[in-house]
Parts: sequence; structure tokens; C-alpha cells
Amino acid sequence: MTDRTNEQWLAELSGPPDEQAAALQDLRDRLQRGIYYYLSRERSDLSSLSNVELTQMAEDLAQDAVLRVMENLDTFRGDSLFTTWATRIAVRVAISDLRRARYKDYSLDDLTADGDLLPQAANALMGDVPPQPERAAERAEVLSRISDALQAGLTDRQYRALIAVAVNGVPLEVVAERMGTNRNALYKLLHDARRKLRTHLEAQGLSPDYVMNLFQE
Repeated sequence: MTDRTNEQWLAELSGPPDEQAAALQDLRDRLQRGIYYYLSRERSDLSSLSNVELTQMAEDLAQDAVLRVMENLDTFRGDSLFTTWATRIAVRVAISDLRRARYKDYSLDDLTADGDLLPQAANALMGDVPPQPERAAERAEVLSRISDALQAGLTDRQYRALIAVAVNGVPLEVVAERMGTNRNALYKLLHDARRKLRTHLEAQGLSPDYVMNLFQE
């Protein structure tokens, strides 16, 4: 594997076919090592995988990472080593791919079906220490009113997006993909949903400060 300066990396990756092919292979090998390190040392959720499985995963992700680096080659400013910059991109590719894999069979419809919102919201808001009976009853009442507001005050699309992101913690890119939209449009959808929800709750005398204080330990 050839050591290169930042300038050499940029020149060879943009150079004639033979020169570019050698640079691409070296880049792929370096990124594969970086991804393998990330998967094996930083991801405890993958500890059950064998070295062979992690190696294969790193190989697959390195292919995608090389493409991403090449797409962003003109954004490299030389503030770090080229390989450091490229490895950061590779790790982001790995994180994104693992998120998508986790939610491969995820369905927005399944997530918001069967009246599951109330216990999910309770788990998201409440801590580990059980509250006093009076406070528990007050929280349950407020959660019920929030649940009603979510379904009555929001469109179906706003409702599904907000529950997925705010209650269930599904990554934005996954929700955007499932809804056939992009991150910017999803941001706007969530912003509008939160604004409508706040207006709906305030009309019932439930201010954000009151709700937050109620669920503080």
C-alpha cells in the first residue's frame, strides 16, 4: 500500500485510469481497515458476529464508502490527512447503513397501530423511579390528552412522522425513506406537527412548561 501526500491522493484519484485504479484500491483497503476497526471496537451491538462476518461487512461498506469519498472529493480542504478525512466519511457510511439495516422491516403503519401510543409515550417520558400515586394519575391523564391531541390535531402523515421520530426514536433518514420524502421535507413536516400539537394542547390549558415539569423526577 503506497503512502501518499494529500496532494498525491487528489491527483491520482483524479488521474488517468491506471493511476486512478491503483489509488482506488489503496483507498478501499484503508477504508476497509478503518470500518473494520469501528465495527469490532466501537459497536457492542455487533459483538456476536465473527471476524469473518465483520470482515465481509467491512468489505461491502468500504465499496460504498469509496463511492461517497469520490463524490465529495472536491470538498476536501486539506485541514487533516486525506485518509483521516476519508475514514470519517466511511464511518458515517457504516453508521447510516447499520441504521437502515436495523429498520429494514420497519413499518410506520405497524408502529402507530393498535393504540400503542400511550405506553410508548409513557416509557419515553417517565424515568425509572415510580412517581407518587397522585402524580402518576396526573401524568396518565396528561398522556391521554396528548394522545388525543396527536390524533385529533395532526394530519395522518404528521402523526406517523412525529410518533416515529419523537416517541420511537427512529432515525430521520429511515422515516424519510419510508415516507417517500427527504430530510428537509421531513424537518418541515415535524416542525409543523409540533407547532400544531403545541397550539392544540395550549387551547386545553396544557402549556409545554407544565408538561415538562410534570414528567421531571
